[in-house]
Amino acid sequence: MLNEEINLYRDMTIRMLEQEVVPFYEAWESAGQVPRSLWNTLGAAGLLGVDMPERYGAAQAPFDVAQMVLEEMSRMGFGGLASGLNIHANIVMPYILAYGNEEQKQHWLPKLISGEAVGAIAMTEPSTGSDLAAIQTRAVRKGDNWVLNGSKIFITNGLHADVVIVCAKTELQAGAKGISLFLVDTSLAGFSRGPGIKKIGQHASDTAELFFDDLVIPHVALLGEEKQGFTYLMQELPRERLGVATQAVGSAEGALALTIDYVQQRKAFEQRIADFQNTRFKLAEIKTRIEVCKAYLNQCMRLYQAGDMTSQEASILKLSSTQMQCWVVDQCLQLFGGYGYTQEYPISRFYLDARVQTLYAGTSEIMKEVIARGMISKRETK
Repeated sequence: MLNEEINLYRDMTIRMLEQEVVPFYEAWESAGQVPRSLWNTLGAAGLLGVDMPERYGAAQAPFDVAQMVLEEMSRMGFGGLASGLNIHANIVMPYILAYGNEEQKQHWLPKLISGEAVGAIAMTEPSTGSDLAAIQTRAVRKGDNWVLNGSKIFITNGLHADVVIVCAKTELQAGAKGISLFLVDTSLAGFSRGPGIKKIGQHASDTAELFFDDLVIPHVALLGEEKQGFTYLMQELPRERLGVATQAVGSAEGALALTIDYVQQRKAFEQRIADFQNTRFKLAEIKTRIEVCKAYLNQCMRLYQAGDMTSQEASILKLSSTQMQCWVVDQCLQLFGGYGYTQEYPISRFYLDARVQTLYAGTSEIMKEVIARGMISKRETK
């Protein structure tokens, strides 16, 4: 029954994307963002936070369904939209569900699920990348309020966001132990955003710099407990990296499907490109790498649902899947020849959208460090 339910959701998702996204996506890529109304459309179709509880207006579908929506978006070549959805539904909502009080949940989750509100999370700063302990954005307690000052950069959904989970220092000299999380309403005075950041790929994913200038937020905007922000971030990273891996596998499958179709149509030296041994061997190698990665992704999803997925396993998944994606789309583009380098052929977007996957949600280098630390720690305890 679970497979049947997922297939029903899959068919509905594909139909919705074909009707509401396919005809307009090229224009959105040129505009550098999707229209704000698309979030309402996605919400009305039931594609936002599908695994959230029914009491907040969601379907409370299995976690597999939430991942499937990301996979289909990625497979169809909507990398920017998938990244925005991953932040909104796979990160912001679970944070609020896990650490928010009931008042915060009642206020934000129904709006995020319906598309009335768009969510973002703000960690990265202009002077700090992966080193969250070094962030300078600060929140100072003033009576029943907090006063927030600082800035964040490379924030997905930054232009559309109605609520932003902001990482800020509430104890400046405490490093990671001084970080707290806040639910910031972007309609408040003192909040501003820069223009959209132009990127080499994922153009439809709006990305912006955010500024907090003596922004007064009520104490009730604190998400969870004070100075527990870094712990929360570490606890939620596995789900974020699962989402990125799902995007990687979906995108790789979409690129391969395009390539199989192309090499069977295109001819060179009086035969199909598909008939050359190099092409056939390359396609076989691509398929093999995708399937191996998908198998590990499915294993990690089972571990996550059982509450047993470790940060090391999440890092291995994120590292292997995104590197697989970048390799696959590069090999696929090569089989298109010169046409692959033109924007006329969708394979070029798969290629450009893939590159950021090894950067956000923890760079490949950070993933290697996390993996290595786990290995060394195990050896030292023997």
